[in-house]
Amino acid sequence: MIQDMVTRLAKNSFALKGWSVTIVSSLLALSTAVADRISVMVISIVPLLIFWILDGYYLDQERRFRVLYDEVRAKAEADINFAMAPTGATPGWLATMFSRTILTFYAALLTVTVAMIVLLSRR
Repeated sequence: MIQDMVTRLAKNSFALKGWSVTIVSSLLALSTAVADRISVMVISIVPLLIFWILDGYYLDQERRFRVLYDEVRAKAEADINFAMAPTGATPGWLATMFSRTILTFYAALLTVTVAMIVLLSRR
């Protein structure tokens, strides 16, 4: 059951990355068709930040369930209580947002978005 939860959280994290690229690129493409380009581009930063926060949360939960898995794995079969409450110590979701795995992806996407805003604002 714990492995299924870890798998589900990992799939959610992967889906968030896909949705963030899709929505941000769609908004940037839409900005070329509307008169007020800059406001549409700035609005594209909002979903990017929301997905970044959610991805940090899902990765933090995944890490907590991995700690729970290690705890359950070390117990005798009679001592397992089947509680799915992860209590393991992790750095927290805010620190997880700035971990190397997530920061690299979202910082690159944010950099491209800001670069597009700067380049198209000069036109």
